[in-house]
Amino acid sequence: MTAIESRVPRWIIGTVLFVVGALMLAPLIWMIAESFTEDGKALRLPPNWIPNPFTTENYRNISGLIPFGRMALNSLIVAVIATSGSMLVSVLAAYGFSRLRFPGRDVIFLAMLGAMMIPGQMTLVPVFVLLRNLHLIDRLPALWLPALINVFAIFFFRQYFNTIPRELDEAARIDGAGDVWILFRVILPLSGPAIAAMSILSFEASWNSYLGPLIFISSEENMTLPLGLTALDMGQGGSSVIVFAAITAVVVPVLVVFLVFQRAFVASIASVGIRG
Repeated sequence: MTAIESRVPRWIIGTVLFVVGALMLAPLIWMIAESFTEDGKALRLPPNWIPNPFTTENYRNISGLIPFGRMALNSLIVAVIATSGSMLVSVLAAYGFSRLRFPGRDVIFLAMLGAMMIPGQMTLVPVFVLLRNLHLIDRLPALWLPALINVFAIFFFRQYFNTIPRELDEAARIDGAGDVWILFRVILPLSGPAIAAMSILSFEASWNSYLGPLIFISSEENMTLPLGLTALDMGQGGSSVIVFAAITAVVVPVLVVFLVFQRAFVASIASVGIRG
């Protein structure tokens, strides 16, 4: 029992957490309820927490205003490639910083950490010029290619790999294993929680990315869902409840993925802090 729990009754802590959680979930629940409400009966005060009458017409009207299916496919392609690619690059780099000895290793690692302090907006111009020279502007690779280098993921995996005993590496090397075998047969099987947590964060960041598609994509056929939601809200004739329905269709899948893997997410965050 912690010091706080010894001084404050459990029921008070539970009540406070319940109230805070309810306040955080209230806007999401209200948005979902409004998305199933008829246009003329939505956005009333007090809020409608239960749709009355219940309708799914708002969801059926989305595809008539924007190519929602195509945009969802684009978002899925970009998110899957960016997530899987960044995971592969990150675990390889993290293994090098965690297990290999080479000149300048710590200096390079500190330089990468320093790069995390640079706002992404400051790198938009050089990235745009680079992608233009590669003839990737207004193409989906312009969205997932820059996402392959995830400095935070490299740092995160490096810290997690440091918690795995090095005696396992030494035992594998005695049996003749190399670095690639150790990484994929020893380290990664023990890093499931970290991989699951970082995959969730990377997928969510790519799925919800707005600035990158806004700068690099111009044609409707290559737009992702965040751009589609903006078009629906600003100029495609969508009412508020249809916009709510589209936002719900975008948010709920990611929320479900997070709820399914939240145990792995919490376990990985706790493990990273065990050893530096």
